[in-house]
Amino acid sequence: MFRNYKVVDVFTSTPLLGNPVAVVLDAEGLTTAQMQAIAGWTNLSETTFLLPPTSPEADYAVRIFTPVDELPFAGHPTLGSAHAALEAGRASARGGVLVQECAVGLVRLSVGDRSLAFELPPAEMASLPEADVATLEAVLGAPILAGSTPAMVNVGPVWLVAELADAAAVVGLEPDYGAMAQFERRIGATGITVSGAGADGVEVRSFAPSSGVNEDPVCGSGNGSVAVYRFRRGLLPAQGGAYVAAQGQRVGRAGRVDVTVGPEGAVTIGGACVTVVEGRLAV
Repeated sequence: MFRNYKVVDVFTSTPLLGNPVAVVLDAEGLTTAQMQAIAGWTNLSETTFLLPPTSPEADYAVRIFTPVDELPFAGHPTLGSAHAALEAGRASARGGVLVQECAVGLVRLSVGDRSLAFELPPAEMASLPEADVATLEAVLGAPILAGSTPAMVNVGPVWLVAELADAAAVVGLEPDYGAMAQFERRIGATGITVSGAGADGVEVRSFAPSSGVNEDPVCGSGNGSVAVYRFRRGLLPAQGGAYVAAQGQRVGRAGRVDVTVGPEGAVTIGGACVTVVEGRLAV
């Protein structure tokens, strides 16, 4: 049986930049094992599978897989799946809004002329124990910003978020991926996202070797977790604010992420999407 799929570059309007996600448009009848096998075959940071929703409020349901496991939610797959569903006529925005059903529940997306944005699921945040900070610095190969405390931010995936001295320190990282994977498993993190301020804004990098992704080119949930961290640590104004984050430079996939934080700390993550591949899978 042939199934239609697209590959969408997210957080860019230029093909071959941003972060690619494979979207299987007609996933009905696939088993979990088949979905995981397809995700391993595409070997992208995530592959998604569109299904009929079970909630009357949702426009579609999605399951999200890395090459080695399933995620309850992820950012760039949410935007890429919505883009693919709209483009293929599998969903239509009602009043400029789409509702996605996934393992964390219902996720609202706003649909603009040139971009999409999602509301980050409610986040839980807890400081990393001081005893683990030295290990984090060792696996990163760089010190965290003096006076800052890394934190675990749970938005479905659990990101360990840390602030580095500046954007140059973020770009220059050379992590130990083997040690990082072991560290992630021990502390129960999906991955590690680091950020640093620069003259042109915020630079971000996301690593998830324990999920089979050494570096995620441009990560929506990672950027959302950074926004939660920055707001709760007082690095953003009390009334919230908006900024653009840069990510993907080191892996040749430079993207831009639009980040908005409301006065109560609600986070919206947005960006452009472009389809680069359309095909059929024989599964």
